[in-house]
Amino acid sequence: MSEAPQPTTAAEKQSSARVLPALILAMLSFSVVQTAVVPILPSLAKELDVSASSITWLMTANLLSAAVLTPLLGRFGDLRGRKPMLLISLAGLVAGSALAVSTHSFTWLVVARVLQGAGGGVLPLAISIVRDELPKQKVTGGVAAISASMGVGSGLGLVATGLLLEHWSYKSIFWMGLLFGLLAVALVAFRVPSDPVTDKEGGADPLGALALAGWLSALLVAVSQGNHWGWTSTKTLGLFAVAAVVALVWGIIETKVAHPLVDMKMMSRPAVAFTNLAGLLIGFGMYGSFMVISNFAQTPEKLTHYGFTATVLHAGIMLLPSALGSMVAAPLGALLIGRRGPRLPLVLGGVLGAVAMAYLAVRHSHEADIYTASAIFGLGIGLAFSAMPAYINGAVPAEQSGIANGMNAVLRTVGGAIGTAVMAAILTGDTMKLPPQIPFSFPTLDAYKHAFWTAAVVCIVAGVVPFLIRGVKSAAAPTVVGGSATQDSSPELVKTDA
Repeated sequence: MSEAPQPTTAAEKQSSARVLPALILAMLSFSVVQTAVVPILPSLAKELDVSASSITWLMTANLLSAAVLTPLLGRFGDLRGRKPMLLISLAGLVAGSALAVSTHSFTWLVVARVLQGAGGGVLPLAISIVRDELPKQKVTGGVAAISASMGVGSGLGLVATGLLLEHWSYKSIFWMGLLFGLLAVALVAFRVPSDPVTDKEGGADPLGALALAGWLSALLVAVSQGNHWGWTSTKTLGLFAVAAVVALVWGIIETKVAHPLVDMKMMSRPAVAFTNLAGLLIGFGMYGSFMVISNFAQTPEKLTHYGFTATVLHAGIMLLPSALGSMVAAPLGALLIGRRGPRLPLVLGGVLGAVAMAYLAVRHSHEADIYTASAIFGLGIGLAFSAMPAYINGAVPAEQSGIANGMNAVLRTVGGAIGTAVMAAILTGDTMKLPPQIPFSFPTLDAYKHAFWTAAVVCIVAGVVPFLIRGVKSAAAPTVVGGSATQDSSPELVKTDA
């Protein structure tokens, strides 16, 4: 039986007030930077004089960098200290933003987006710091707030992009990222304490890291460029084959080395494996839906008889309720996890996401429909994001929390890349016949309906996944059974008070 939670002391309250805002701002910095360029990719293509297919590398490079660096930074945080790795992660984001501000070259802008991808390490490192530094009864709420900040930042980034472009050039987007990053570095440096243990057991796994980078690179490039190259082209199929082979080799390497980058036994635990599957599906739904809703809102109504002819700013404002919904989800998710365990908020997250997308498939004639669906979707995404770290941290010891949450973040990123590619394929596969003098093509309304229904199905599957998690036992973590937990010996996220 678990012990009753102890009252929070004044010192613990002060520690929470110092540490948590710095970590939340760090998470917001990355999520804002990652999505801010999405609405302006077409205009950037014209500004930089590159093709529409080439400009997508600004997203592909960032997703790829984040996917590769997130687990590496999470693992090195476990071994060498979370705060130093967090500062390195933010330093990459700052360096990339500074380079983006200073260059007018497309090539260097792609390099800048690669550097910004280092910010992906913020999520697992921040979660691990919360687990280490906050009092037990504050951990659930802290992790929920950080996780939900990813959805909040994504929504705010879309709005901020439109607002900045109303008055300044596209460079202002990168200035925003630079200022956010510098402020986050300052707060982390002065408010987050250094790790109490600096000499932790473990070692480097360069071969495993190289193999992980290899299969993730092949997979994400194939997914991101599949619409342009063709899904049955030699390049696309060849990269998928390379990804599969290298992933198999990576798995073998990780079972043979003394100190693997990723413990495959840990990854195979039901609470970790199925939560990662849910993360993949939720990432698919979030990134794919943001892209579809933004495109739908900006479609010229006079030409297509649907859409709202929205500007980038207007489309971003339509998605603002999703950020507000994610903000509400953080304390609500923490409350549900503390009382019922992580299953309920993860199920609700998938169900609410499905409801929002099904609603748009049926009702999409008025702006109020977009606002309503956006709010419901944001609430669902926030609940799901708050639940996933609780499941993972309930199944792994504290010294593995960085890499475990890092791999979950990777799979959200992979899911986002797949979701964006699938949605783009659906929309471009069914376009309207317009007069020859109009140099653009637009998806049919049916194509958008199919995209919304696809997102709804993916979200509802994500909501079913938690029922596959029966139970898991870790020597240094609580037992997760049926979505609830019992306490063993480590600071835990699952049955603490919100």
